[in-house]
Amino acid sequence: RPVVNDAQLTVLRVLVDRRRSLGEEHTRKVNQLHALLLELIPTGAKKYLSGRQARLLLEQVNPTDPAGQALKRVAVEHAADLEHIYARTKDADKELKALVAQTGTGLIDLHGIGPSGAARLLVAVGQITRFPTKAHFASWTGTAPIDASSGDHVRHRLSRAGNREINRVLHTMAIVQLRTRTTLGRGYYDRKRERVDGKTAMEALRCLKRRLSDVVYRTMLTDYTNSAGAGPGGHQGASTGSSAAGSQPHTDTSKKSLPEPAGTDATTPTPQSVMTPSK
Repeated sequence: RPVVNDAQLTVLRVLVDRRRSLGEEHTRKVNQLHALLLELIPTGAKKYLSGRQARLLLEQVNPTDPAGQALKRVAVEHAADLEHIYARTKDADKELKALVAQTGTGLIDLHGIGPSGAARLLVAVGQITRFPTKAHFASWTGTAPIDASSGDHVRHRLSRAGNREINRVLHTMAIVQLRTRTTLGRGYYDRKRERVDGKTAMEALRCLKRRLSDVVYRTMLTDYTNSAGAGPGGHQGASTGSSAAGSQPHTDTSKKSLPEPAGTDATTPTPQSVMTPSK
């Protein structure tokens, strides 16, 4: 039995497309607003302002010439649009979170994924069993490194192949884990940097993304196994709690993960074994 049935997949695809459009619309509106603010405010303004922040800033701007007044009016409209987009985005994320939870996937428990990332993975991947190995999956996600070694100097370069949208999901997952010192992702990254032949920051980040690709692959395989074991008409939700942890190989006590500090990621609860060293 597929992890996500056809009806769920159709709805997820619609909502993922909607969420993507909102993100693109937000970026476009931020750029337009920032350009106007630079003309209205001689000292300039931060680029990434919320609609509310921009509105409050514009209240302090009082141009007297017709051109300046027109610029302010349009900027105020853009700020209002941003607030509206933000509200719609919150609603879209809430709807996605509820639907992803209904599928029972363990992806939502992985640190740094979130409901939007989990939904994108479910829609793009479809049936995880179409990837025979984690290496095939890594190649598809664009996280498989390309050898760029020269003589005794071993190096790998970035792959531009693969599904770029899913690559961005893994990139976001990696960045979120790097923000907190106690995540296993951060520990893995630091070890790569501290080795005798230490990797550059970008090389270590690529290594982390490759490792997280394996974590996602194992989690989705666990989802599939749980779903298959649910029986006809069954629901895998009963086994959701162990799906994320169950997809990881066990580690000895010296390598167990450290607990995440509260509030690290409000949208994605962190399991005790988001990432473990491969055997």
